[in-house]
Amino acid sequence: MPADNDRKIVLVTRKTRLEELIAKYLTAAQARFYVEHLGADFSDYQREHDIYQAERHVTVQALEQWGRYQIIDRSFLPNFIFGPADIVVALGQDGVVANTMKYLDGHPLIGLNPDAKRYDGILLPFVPRDLPALLREVAADRRGHKAVTMARAELTNGQVLYAVNDLFIGARTHTSAVYEIALAGQKERQSSSGLIVATGLGSTAWFKSIVTGSLAIAGAFGNGGSAPPYLPQAWDAGALRFAVREPFPSRTSQVTLVCGSLERAERLSLRSLMPENGVIFSDGIETDRLEFNSGTEAQIMVAEREGRLVV
Repeated sequence: MPADNDRKIVLVTRKTRLEELIAKYLTAAQARFYVEHLGADFSDYQREHDIYQAERHVTVQALEQWGRYQIIDRSFLPNFIFGPADIVVALGQDGVVANTMKYLDGHPLIGLNPDAKRYDGILLPFVPRDLPALLREVAADRRGHKAVTMARAELTNGQVLYAVNDLFIGARTHTSAVYEIALAGQKERQSSSGLIVATGLGSTAWFKSIVTGSLAIAGAFGNGGSAPPYLPQAWDAGALRFAVREPFPSRTSQVTLVCGSLERAERLSLRSLMPENGVIFSDGIETDRLEFNSGTEAQIMVAEREGRLVV
């Protein structure tokens, strides 16, 4: 292990909404015209951008005092190679932390909230001015961390994708996904809007909305019964949950295997029956995806590695 101040810091940043608008409309003036022409408040875009840039400056100053560091935009994460001793810092919303964590393997990850008035920051326990002291403590292993279980999707061709919140398996477009699903000796063919496999952290997000909506619909049609309230899992729970979205019963598709849990020793098997547009992506980032077309088989499981969020 290198000396504390020899460890490289990797800062992951994101583009602000204003920067994304400028990339599309070429100048800030044209971006302003577009937003205000639609009756929206451009000042909110500018305010968010200014605050983020100011906090980014504070963060970079701390890194300059530290020594070795590198800054990357989160869009480069799929192709970036982290060194085994790197300390990783994410500056942005909770999503930036989740997007970063799935590419790490035991690296300590520090989440910085650039705008506490704007972002709740469930995964952002610190602010940029905390960074100098944090880096010293993390490098010396004097800071604790919270373990975060990840999910893993593996194709028969060897491709692998990790997820911190959830995996989506289905069709890219607004069409039905058709596939075979198998778990613990049970197997059936399904047609649905795809399925979500959630980690403990993800059980508070997309998965929760699916379950909440399903319970409400069932209750409205008199089938709610006395179902217990939905409870999310702990972030480090050693199991995954899955739910099929809008399963359709027909002569060729079944709706028995539509939800359940996966323990560490279990595998959820899926075989695509879609000639095109089948995908597997994680944490809402569709650009970094696995193709899931006819004949492709995927194994979904609890990942062998876990995230380490500095607390």
